[in-house]
Amino acid sequence: MKKMLTLALLAATLTMPAVAADVCNVPVDKAQSKDALKAQLEKDGWTVKQIKDDKGCYEAYASKADGTRMENLFDPETLKMLDVEAD
Repeated sequence: MKKMLTLALLAATLTMPAVAADVCNVPVDKAQSKDALKAQLEKDGWTVKQIKDDKGCYEAYASKADGTRMENLFDPETLKMLDVEAD
């Protein structure tokens, strides 16, 4: 019975997505500042409300004058938007 439970837990673990794992694994010395990301977004016409750390990435909350809203993850090294859903 213990063996079956162990195997079931192992199977469940292997099929579950890595939710808690960091998406961005950028060393601190290679990361650009949040201010650099803010400047980049403002240059593109966004009004930045907040930038925080999430999954090892930067998560930006911003909006445009036309009402468009953004909540996206960015790579701290390249400041490129990632195709990963923010929490």
